[in-house]
Amino acid sequence: MNSADILNAGILIVDDQEVNVLLLERMLRGAGYLSISSTMDPNEVCDLHRTNRYGLILLDLLMPGMDGFKVMEGLKEIEEGGYLPVLVITAQPDQKSSALQAGAKDFVSKPFELAEVLARVHNMLEVRLLYVELQNALEQVKLLSGLLPICMWCKKIRDDQGYWNAIEHYLGQHSEAEFSHGICPDCKRKYSGEMLDKES
Repeated sequence: MNSADILNAGILIVDDQEVNVLLLERMLRGAGYLSISSTMDPNEVCDLHRTNRYGLILLDLLMPGMDGFKVMEGLKEIEEGGYLPVLVITAQPDQKSSALQAGAKDFVSKPFELAEVLARVHNMLEVRLLYVELQNALEQVKLLSGLLPICMWCKKIRDDQGYWNAIEHYLGQHSEAEFSHGICPDCKRKYSGEMLDKES
């Protein structure tokens, strides 16, 4: 992960006040963020996140019809691992603790302070992207866990369909490993000796 990954991560701004949406968009675009979406309708958030899997959702708590707490409940059903990429926007200091307990990972206060907004957004995106990398790494580990049937002579591995594959083929299919071939010192001594015997 690098700074380009952070600047390209998807961000959704959710606030029923257009002036807040425009201000946050201007702040983020000015800092180099490239993938910013917004909505003033909290009822759209879950469908938008299900489709786009945002790296960060800036979520106002006080909105008519459906408040930020209800939105977070809906997001928990989408985020199976339970990690909500939510940065709560609030002018009410007493709501910060409740928001964190509801699943938000951080908060930013109204009125907005540019340095605070940018620092919290950057930190949240960095943590979110690292979380996604960790989840992907764990999935790769799961692919190579369990009992692998391996031939004791030729060292081929039997896959789930019952086919025998060369070990480098099997690992290439089930990991990101790439292979180059060489000869270890033991085999070099053993087989070069056999080749000399055959030639004489």
